[in-house]
Amino acid sequence: MTQPAGTAARRLVETLAINGVTRVFCVPGESYLAVLDALVDHPEIKVITCRHEAGAANMAEAYGKMTGRPGVCMVTRGPGATHASIGVHTARQDSTPMILFVGQIALTDRGRGAFQEVDYREVFGGLAKWATELESPDRTVEIVERAFATAQQGRMGPVVIALPEDILHEPGGPAPQPTPIIPARAGLDPAFLEELQDWLAKAERPLLVLGGSGWTEEAAAAIGDWSERLGLPVALSFRRKDILSNDRSNYAGDLGLGCNPELMKRAKDADLLIALGARLGENPTQGYTLFTRDETAHKLVHIHPGPEELGRVWRPLISAVADNSLAALALSTLEPGRTWHDAAKAAHDHYQAFSTPVSVTGAVNMSECMAHLGEVLPPTAIVTNGAGNFAAWLHRFYRHRACRTQLAPTSGAMGYGYPAAIAAKSLQPGREVICVAGDGDFMMTGQELATAVQHGINTIVILVDNGTYGTIRMHQEGHYPRRVIATDLKNPDFVKYAEAFGAFAIRCETTADFPAALQAARDAAKDRPALVHLITSAEDIAPNRTITGLRNK
Repeated sequence: MTQPAGTAARRLVETLAINGVTRVFCVPGESYLAVLDALVDHPEIKVITCRHEAGAANMAEAYGKMTGRPGVCMVTRGPGATHASIGVHTARQDSTPMILFVGQIALTDRGRGAFQEVDYREVFGGLAKWATELESPDRTVEIVERAFATAQQGRMGPVVIALPEDILHEPGGPAPQPTPIIPARAGLDPAFLEELQDWLAKAERPLLVLGGSGWTEEAAAAIGDWSERLGLPVALSFRRKDILSNDRSNYAGDLGLGCNPELMKRAKDADLLIALGARLGENPTQGYTLFTRDETAHKLVHIHPGPEELGRVWRPLISAVADNSLAALALSTLEPGRTWHDAAKAAHDHYQAFSTPVSVTGAVNMSECMAHLGEVLPPTAIVTNGAGNFAAWLHRFYRHRACRTQLAPTSGAMGYGYPAAIAAKSLQPGREVICVAGDGDFMMTGQELATAVQHGINTIVILVDNGTYGTIRMHQEGHYPRRVIATDLKNPDFVKYAEAFGAFAIRCETTADFPAALQAARDAAKDRPALVHLITSAEDIAPNRTITGLRNK
């Protein structure tokens, strides 16, 4: 049966196509079969069929991070939607544009407690920027276009739209306009820029902190060049290490978990703190302890696209609502009449010292492995990760050299990294994409190896296996030494696991063997997905920390 022209399902897909959507990540469901059928007639939108809704949602979130445009995920009602909620949560915390379409029971059955019935406005209302249900088929284009605008304007984030299955077959109202939604972007007021320039001219110890989402390469390069010319030290916010090249002479490091003590001291001592795009949330401010509100009232210049974030925690000296990239381009025109090159050199020297490999007790030195990764990969390589102590080694010792080369969840979502790698490689097949994952982290979405093999998406995963939920084990040993419970893991043979899906896999047990294992995986990834099973010791629980040391402390 051919679906008639002009149905709500067809109007929805037409609106996606006009707005430049090139991928839909989904787990299919009978509740939105009409939408899937409409996608058959739009080959410009590639449908990536996933093995779990969490994987699909994480892929859509990563698409949003990579492109700055909404990533699209489609799942079925009830369990499908709740499985996908993890991706919505990450998109919200990470300020990523995303649209989740959820198949829904028929409108005629609503309120009956029908099979898999959920009130999506209630469930996702506090998690998404906007959660709604398509109740009038003739408003299909209006609702979807509003979703694109909402996801991209202000502080970017996720939108959830429920699609009652009976509505999808109805006439869908007017066709969409032939042009995409252009999100509104706010710039900086000239009076604000003039005031900021005056404050900068008087500053002895300024620090620029960049964060947030939606950065253009042009804007990142402009503010990078400007700050480097002035010798203005720059720190990047938690898991935003790719906004600027870490090799810039004024790069001071990233404010996040396991932060460089020298950088924390620099942030504390700064007499002018310019935060652009960064919310200055819990992790960058070390549990809200890096400053006090009295201190920020005299030194914080806060620029953010979401007005609700200004004054939310920190009282600013001055603040402005502006798009990150437009603000960066405006800031790069300022001439404060002075420079801080000595401070920039000291900050960068401290960063380089902190990111130099350290000694470990085990046979695999993760700091040397991550440093090697940075040395051999091209600057355009995309590196992804989920959550766990393994990521501390990656973030500290791998140096990003280009914009949009990091996909990592500020939400701390385990299982994010591998789906993110699949999304990135599907968008950029000519670039190398490496996922660094922990054993506990990988097993949450490892079944997406099947997705990678099925769609010919040849990612590489470096699976760091220390047989424990490392982050929790570290805190457990710190609070309850030697009373180990619930954190040990008995893992499969990950080489056989990967090979069962049709991927290449190799085992590595020493630092010396890592370069060859990595190269073997890179060679194999020309034809199929690849995995390096890297065996590490739980004793080396984090950089400069051991379980023995935690117990003795």
